[in-house]
Amino acid sequence: MQSTPRKISRILVLGGGSAGLIAAHTLKRKLPQVEVEVLRSKEIGIIGVGEGTTAAFPRHFFEYLKMNPQDFYKEAEPTWKLGIRFLWGPEEFFYTFSREYSQRWPEMSRNVGFYVDRQTRGAGITSACMARDKAFPRKPDGSPHLHNNHAFHIENVKLVAWLEKACMREKVKITDGTMASAEAAGGEITALHLEDGRRVTADLYIDASGFRSELLGRALGTPYVDYSKSLFCDRAVIAGWPRTHEPIKPYTIAETMNAGWCWQIEHENWINRGYVYSSAFISDEEALSEFRSKNPKIANEPRVVKFRSGRYRDHWTGNVVGVGNSVGFVEPLEATALQLIVVESSTLADTLVDSLCEPPPSLIKLYNKYNSGAWDDIRDFLAVHYAFNTRLDTPFWRACRADTDLAGATQVVDFYKENGPSVVAADSMLHPSNSFGIEGYIVMLLGQQVPHAKPHVPTPQEAKIWSGRLAAFDSHAVAGASVEDTLKWIRQPNANWA
Repeated sequence: MQSTPRKISRILVLGGGSAGLIAAHTLKRKLPQVEVEVLRSKEIGIIGVGEGTTAAFPRHFFEYLKMNPQDFYKEAEPTWKLGIRFLWGPEEFFYTFSREYSQRWPEMSRNVGFYVDRQTRGAGITSACMARDKAFPRKPDGSPHLHNNHAFHIENVKLVAWLEKACMREKVKITDGTMASAEAAGGEITALHLEDGRRVTADLYIDASGFRSELLGRALGTPYVDYSKSLFCDRAVIAGWPRTHEPIKPYTIAETMNAGWCWQIEHENWINRGYVYSSAFISDEEALSEFRSKNPKIANEPRVVKFRSGRYRDHWTGNVVGVGNSVGFVEPLEATALQLIVVESSTLADTLVDSLCEPPPSLIKLYNKYNSGAWDDIRDFLAVHYAFNTRLDTPFWRACRADTDLAGATQVVDFYKENGPSVVAADSMLHPSNSFGIEGYIVMLLGQQVPHAKPHVPTPQEAKIWSGRLAAFDSHAVAGASVEDTLKWIRQPNANWA
C-alpha cells in the first residue's frame, strides 16, 4: 500500500553556493506560495573559480524563468561562450552550441557532417566566428547580431552575488548557520541541528552541500554509482592570471596534456586555467610542474582539488533532493556542472507544480530516472573524448584508448563506424533529452578523425557549394564583433538589445 504524498509547504536548502541558490530561486519563482529558506554557512567559502556554462543556462534563466537578461549582464558580468576549441586529436576543431554537422543544406544530398574533411574546423557561422575570435556576426547597421546559440563564462563569486540578489527579490529567506548534525528516522530527515543550537525542520530538504553530500550521502546513505571505468581523472590543479593585452576569446579551450587535459576560461579581467589529471599516472608535483611550464603567466598559487567521478543512485531519497555536487561530479570537460543544476532545479519545480506540491511515488521515481539519465549521458559522452584522442602517446592516453568503458555510448560509436556521420537513426539511439544529441557525437568523432566505412565523395557541384558556403561564413566572421566590441555595445545607455 502506497503512503499518502506529503503536502510540501516549506523547503529548506542546505548550501548557499550556486547550486543552492539556483534551486531556491527556481523553486520560489515557480512556487511563490511555498516558503523557501537557504541555510548558508559563512565558514564554507565560495569556490572562487571561473565557470563555463552550456546553452541550458541562458535558456533556464531567460526563457524558463523569464528573467531580465540586462540585470544578469550588469551584475554577473559574464562573457560569451560559443563553444569549445578542442586541441584534441590530430588537429584542433570546434564544438559549438549550434547544429552545424547534423543539418542538411537544401542543395546537398547528405547532412553536413559528410562534407567535413581534415582541413575543416567547423561548418557554420558559429564555428567561423570562433575561428576568428569573434563573438557575433554583425547586423547591417553594424551592431552585434545577438543570438541564443551561446553560453557564458562567469566568475563564480559574481554569479553567487547575482543569485543572492535574485533570491532576495523573490522573497527567498537566506539564513546564516552551520549544520552540526542531521536527525534522521525512517529513511527521511526529521531535522537539522545547527552549531548555534537551533533545530530547523522542513517538508522537503534540498541537499546543496557540495562534495560533502551531508544529507543525501552521509545522513541517508544513498548508494553510489562509480564512473571510474569510463573517466580516469581524479584531480585538478587550478590557477590563473589577470588579463593584460590578450583578446577575450569567445570559447573555452580544452587542451590535451600528458595525463589529462587543461581548460582555459575567459573572463573580462581574468583568465582561469586548470589541469584535470589522473593521479594513477602523474603525481601532484609532476602535474603542477607541467601546468606551470604550459602557463608561465599564472599569478596566484595553484591549488589541487581532489574528486571522484560518479553519482548517487537516486537524486530524491525520502524527503531529500540533491542538487549539483551533492548528487555527483564529472570533470568539466563539457562544462556541464551548471547545466545539471538548472536541469535538476527545473525538473523539481515542474514536479512540484504538476503534483500540487504533493508528489506521489510515481513522479519521484520518474524524477530519479530522468536526472540519473542526464548524468549517465554526460559520462557516456565524455568517455568518447578519452577513448579516441590520439594527440599524445603517453601512458595515460594509451590506457584511455585501450581501456575506457564507453558504457551507453557504445551503440552510437558502433553506428558511426559503420555508417559515418549519418543522422537517420539519431532518434532511436539517443533519448530526446540527451543534451549533446547526435550533433555532439558527430562533432567529437569527426574532430578526433575516427574512421568510418561510408565516406562521401562530393559531386563537383556539391564541392563548389561547400567551399562557397565556408567562404561566406568566414567573410561574415571576419567582419564580426569581438567580445570586447559586444561588451562595449551592450553597455551603452541606449542600447536596445534585450
